Amino acid sequence: MAHTCSIINIGDKVVVGALDTSFLPGVPKVFPGTVSANGPCFFGLVPNIGIPQATVMIGPPIGIPAPTSLQVDGISIFRTGITNFFTLNNYFASCTKFAPTIRNSTSITNGNSTNNGLTVCNGLVTINASLNVAAGVTIGGAMVVGGMIRTPNITAGHGQFGSVGAPFKFFDIPHPSKEFPHRLRYSCLEGPEICVYVRVVLQGTNEIELPYYWNDLVDEDTITVQLTPIGSHQSLCYAVAKMKDRISILVNPHGFNTHTIRCSYTVYAERKDVKKLVTEYEGATE
Repeated sequence: MAHTCSIINIGDKVVVGALDTSFLPGVPKVFPGTVSANGPCFFGLVPNIGIPQATVMIGPPIGIPAPTSLQVDGISIFRTGITNFFTLNNYFASCTKFAPTIRNSTSITNGNSTNNGLTVCNGLVTINASLNVAAGVTIGGAMVVGGMIRTPNITAGHGQFGSVGAPFKFFDIPHPSKEFPHRLRYSCLEGPEICVYVRVVLQGTNEIELPYYWNDLVDEDTITVQLTPIGSHQSLCYAVAKMKDRISILVNPHGFNTHTIRCSYTVYAERKDVKKLVTEYEGATE
């Protein structure tokens, strides 16, 4: 039988339904302000009033110009089950998640997002603004960049597959002789080998002392030397001298005209600390 009244005061407990499920055995049955309801509870202007869709249905307050339907000032604990948010979800303070978070739709973050643990993305990730990474980034697959990459250093792996692939390679710097925004761009020399070189002017001696580390860096059988006389014609030739701890180039090794030698030289050699370059191979990519 329905009962209607304007105000009703209840001292300790209200039980709606046949069962009182608000206590456990051995626990007092009465706590001041307890409500025990076995059916659905409707609060405010809930959608589809009279049609139970959940145990508790909460809508906007009736006659109160408040912006929220539910406000919790303490700690909320969701112990089991699934929590579905069908509309906007705002976090004005820290959000701590101790279990996986699965997003099957768009997630928009307009503020800072701090993640101190592992983030696993099994789908496409689109970033429409700048991305700042203070630590290392490990990429297991291909990285496709539509714009420019600016970095002071790129370190590739060793061996045949440690490379930076491009149709051609530039170095691009602020112009050393013109004011901003002028720049200077050079193209890198390319060839069918991985090699190093040194070049200087030789005068007063007939020995070109190569860097000491070339002994362990280059294959001496691949050394080639270009000699260019300076000032006047000179008959120049060379021989590679393999010492115990270094490699030298002797110009006019048989001793003729060594005191008048004045020339520029360029010495090339192929590196032996990496695999030889394979210039032709099958495959769409490396």
